[in-house]
Amino acid sequence: MMNLSLNGKTSVVCGSTQGIGKATALELAELGSNVVLVARNESKLKAVLAELSTNENQEHSYIVADFSQPDSLKKLLDQWISDGGNCHILVNNTGGPKGGPIKDAEVVEFYDAFTQHLICNHILVQALYPLMKANGYGRIINVISTSVKQPLPNLGVSNTIRAAVANWSKTLSVELAPFNITVNNVLPGATNTVRLQAIAEAKSEKTNESVDTIFAEMAAESPMGRIAEPEETASVIAFLASPAASYVNGINVPVDGGRTKSL
Repeated sequence: MMNLSLNGKTSVVCGSTQGIGKATALELAELGSNVVLVARNESKLKAVLAELSTNENQEHSYIVADFSQPDSLKKLLDQWISDGGNCHILVNNTGGPKGGPIKDAEVVEFYDAFTQHLICNHILVQALYPLMKANGYGRIINVISTSVKQPLPNLGVSNTIRAAVANWSKTLSVELAPFNITVNNVLPGATNTVRLQAIAEAKSEKTNESVDTIFAEMAAESPMGRIAEPEETASVIAFLASPAASYVNGINVPVDGGRTKSL
């Protein structure tokens, strides 16, 4: 019988006040995990905290952190661990950089995206993997993009940084596997989130197409003819976080309805 129970586990979920991050936090709590929400808006964190299931008598909490300030993130994590924080599961999830052709991107856009994605991911892993090692159970799941398989038009900075995270993750998966810690990437396609809305609105301004038309075009790119809901990606993340995925390591899992043309 497939074991999806996360009773007794603690999950740290980044970017957990909206979209895929929030859906993931809710799903992991439903499976019995204690959830530590991480985001920069405390009022939104409190709102999500109130929505998390406590059916298994879990204790949920949150950390207010801004990923544009990696030094502050490290201090917050060090203090949280010193205060007794524990972790079995880490979901690295951060909103992507703004869209646009790579030829027009400012250098600072690469620095900022590299900091908020790869550098902060690395800080989180370095702080939390010793806890996973001590627990004899670890799952690190990075929410990135199908662009690591097939670069997406007008997302030049994102395409670049996501690829860096994917290769960092693959390298990490080899190093941490002996400690029963797996590292995997989930690659969402077009998903009904605030970020997708922002991308559609930016394109609308440039092309004079309506946002609804742009969403319809995005949906048509998938063989399934629709845009995903955040909960559909969250379900895949939850599986990778579970005991059932104990021998799944170092892979990219697209959740895009078949849009990506490569295997």
